[in-house]
Amino acid sequence: MFEELIQQVSVKISSVRAIIKTNDRLRKIVFQHSSNIGNLKENPELAKLIEEIPTKWEWEIYDRSAVVTRLYAIYERFVEDLISDWLRLMPDLVPRYSDLDEKIQNTHREGIGRLLIDLKKNRFQHLSVEQVVQGLSCGITDSGKYELLPDAFLLHEQNLRKDVLEKVFKNAGIDEAWKWVINYKEIKYFLQEFRDNQNTAEGELKQLVDYRNEAAHGVVDEILGTQELLESSDFVEALCKSLADLVTYNIILIQTKQEVVMEIGQITEWFKKPQAGVAKVKEVTLSVGKSVFLVLVNDELSYCYSAKIESIQLNDLSQNRVEIASETEVGLKFDRDARVGLTIYVTTSERVD
Repeated sequence: MFEELIQQVSVKISSVRAIIKTNDRLRKIVFQHSSNIGNLKENPELAKLIEEIPTKWEWEIYDRSAVVTRLYAIYERFVEDLISDWLRLMPDLVPRYSDLDEKIQNTHREGIGRLLIDLKKNRFQHLSVEQVVQGLSCGITDSGKYELLPDAFLLHEQNLRKDVLEKVFKNAGIDEAWKWVINYKEIKYFLQEFRDNQNTAEGELKQLVDYRNEAAHGVVDEILGTQELLESSDFVEALCKSLADLVTYNIILIQTKQEVVMEIGQITEWFKKPQAGVAKVKEVTLSVGKSVFLVLVNDELSYCYSAKIESIQLNDLSQNRVEIASETEVGLKFDRDARVGLTIYVTTSERVD
């Protein structure tokens, strides 16, 4: 649902990874050649480069500062864009302002008040008084389509550590954001694979924020190795994905209550190599190329993402389209991995009446 935002994050972090690796290789080349004077005569550009480079330690300190600053900026911007998109969708998800969660309404009103006081500050020069009050006015008077101005919800002054991140999401009507993060499949994989479960997601985020603050305001006197910087990139990408899936899940919850989206069954068997499995589904029309949502939320694991059906088998025969009138086992292959226990959701337009 937020594929474009995630794609933007992935591209940005891929660039960070490429720069980390490029600088690491370049340092190896430069400092290897600097000890071989004979080669420099054959390559004057390399000789000039070596004359002007900083020490290896200074170079690595600069890399650390640049990378952690950039990674935090990517993460912070992503959170703000994600919350903004969620808030812009809200009038379509919950048409009546009075039906919004009380926390959202309170945050909205308080935020509008603060914006009106601070409207002359540089960061709010893109807003007019009319823009600030119009959305709220339409909501409380029920005189038109209301608008939840994202600026009213993103007035935090602190770094987005765990507690602040939770508060930002809660103010926007999304509870238990951090519980979702720590149970998210890619976060769990990262902590197990790269930290041997010796650190937590909260610890990883705190470390990134601390590194960023040291780079911006403090004294940096400790380098981070290439692998450490690459792993920080992996964590930020996993964290952003987890938050996008959290918002998607909350949208599904709302749409399920409104019967825009419905649960049609669960995956009962899964085979990783073909990325296919068996699902028990009921009262639905399924066709190749259609998108579904795959969801699993419990005290240990958080899953929520969209997937496309690549093939369907019913009674061991391949089908392009099937209509299921009662609970039936169907073979399904998706364009991404899944697992046993995932619940399948579709839009109600796919339902068989």
